[in-house]
Amino acid sequence: MPKIYELLGYPASDVSPAVQDSRKRAFCPFISDTCDGGGNRYMSDIDLKNHPELAKLFPEMDRVPSGVCSIQISEGQSPWIICPRRLLYIGRKANEDVLHGITQTKLLEKCAFPHDSEIGIWSEAKVKYSSGEDVEDTSAFDYTFDYVLMPLGRVSKQQAIEATGTEWNVLQRNLRESGHTFSMRDGEIYIEDFPVNQPIIVEVMTSSTSGGNKRKRSCIPQAFEDCMLGQPHLAPGINYRQVWARMASQLIVKSQAAMAWGGKTIWVLQDLLADYISSSTALDLHRFVSDHTDEVNILAFSYAEKYKCPEESKPVPLDSSTLYAGPIRASDGENVQPCFQDIVLASVCPPRSVLINALCKKPLANRISL
Repeated sequence: MPKIYELLGYPASDVSPAVQDSRKRAFCPFISDTCDGGGNRYMSDIDLKNHPELAKLFPEMDRVPSGVCSIQISEGQSPWIICPRRLLYIGRKANEDVLHGITQTKLLEKCAFPHDSEIGIWSEAKVKYSSGEDVEDTSAFDYTFDYVLMPLGRVSKQQAIEATGTEWNVLQRNLRESGHTFSMRDGEIYIEDFPVNQPIIVEVMTSSTSGGNKRKRSCIPQAFEDCMLGQPHLAPGINYRQVWARMASQLIVKSQAAMAWGGKTIWVLQDLLADYISSSTALDLHRFVSDHTDEVNILAFSYAEKYKCPEESKPVPLDSSTLYAGPIRASDGENVQPCFQDIVLASVCPPRSVLINALCKKPLANRISL
């Protein structure tokens, strides 16, 4: 039965009073701050006024996020990471220890920025564009990137105008509002910490959970509460198809966009999801193992230890990783090569007899006479 494997950065099996005391602020070591439930899962927050026993563990809080980091579907199997903070976090609340963690360090190695570069990190960067040159042209681009990494440098006013295609009065206001500083050299205005060179887009893809069952108390907030109180608990399962569909719908487009800007996109995910993609689509990732990045890049991390909750109250390391990299499109000509577009193809198509057999097991929904 599915069980919580890690929550708030601690093994779920450890509910000793000492650990409970350390959880009073719902501290998350992956962001070095109060757990935010993954950043976009507010519906799973628990109103502590309605849960007095749980409120005793968080006396300084009115609401607590359901801080579940990962779920283990069955004993002895690798747990599924469901919180993006657990897999990779390089946002505003990340301190130096977090920024130099295992997954962060491995990611930066694959980015291959020049030595001694100062790298800027933007999170939840929204890029919206419409060509607008032709009233009949409805082409548009509207995507949000988890992170954009770019080297920082000092540029002149004219260089900034050329890089953004924006008039100076608008650009200057935007730069001031975003915290940039200006300097004057030989009568020329310069902007500090301006994004220069090629971008690296980073997308973090963790697994979704199934809906759960309130009657069985297998919804995330219920499982979280029972686990925190040291009671037997039942967690929801993993929605494999939903997480694959979310990734497949953006994998090619975001990789294509980064290439158009002279950079690359790196998808960070767990090995379990990579294995599921390989088994359920025509994209066999094991054929793309590489030491260097390419047009499409997937950096998969895995638990390096046995999948039993350790006694120590600290996160299980994700120190094993594999880079899968390859082209978007198959090469032209007679010899068709594997490519990442294969992700939208089925791994196998059953014969027509399987369809007919399935129809034979169901009654007619309706009948129409023409």
